[in-house]
Amino acid sequence: METYIEIEHVTKRFKEDIVLHDVSVAMERGKVYGFSGNNGSGKTVLMKCICGFLPVSEGKVRVNGKVVGREIDFPESIGVIIETPGFLTNLTGVRNLEILAALRGKIGRKEIEQAVRKAGLDPSLKKAVSKYSLGMRQRLGIAQAIMEDPEFLILDEPFNGLDKHGVADIRNLLLDLKEQGKTIILASHNSEDIRILCDKVFEMDGGRMREL
Repeated sequence: METYIEIEHVTKRFKEDIVLHDVSVAMERGKVYGFSGNNGSGKTVLMKCICGFLPVSEGKVRVNGKVVGREIDFPESIGVIIETPGFLTNLTGVRNLEILAALRGKIGRKEIEQAVRKAGLDPSLKKAVSKYSLGMRQRLGIAQAIMEDPEFLILDEPFNGLDKHGVADIRNLLLDLKEQGKTIILASHNSEDIRILCDKVFEMDGGRMREL
């Protein structure tokens, strides 16, 4: 299988604090990789380093052959949910996605509506995001992550705020995306999510990573 993501001896410091300690792993295209660990274990920081939101202090992250932060600012075909997705709460969900899509100009209304449906929302809903439940906002965040049909997804706690039906919907969506050959990095506190979805699982603890 083709290696898609290479993390080579990555260390990340914030002043005196070392939050990632010499992390190395290779991930293959078309597989789902799970990260478990408590809050503060380094999962979210590692995800931010992979997608270019944070620079590494030492080492390198290579996605599809290109070094993030040197050869590219961000991986070229990526969808991301890290922490609570930020939306303009006075607008509808679809309008928010239209504004985000216009930044890159790759997709139109049809693709946005398809992504919203896949995430389990009604694209004709006229309700402002301020009136959305936590679960609806999470579904909208997932729609935003998948709407440009990226090769690679980074999903930090994508099941937050979802009821059991929502969890089942999003698990099925992620399994479909895996079937399509997408590479997915997934962090979840729920061991069942990890067991059902992931090809390999890593535990983060104190900034160090080990395979389970």
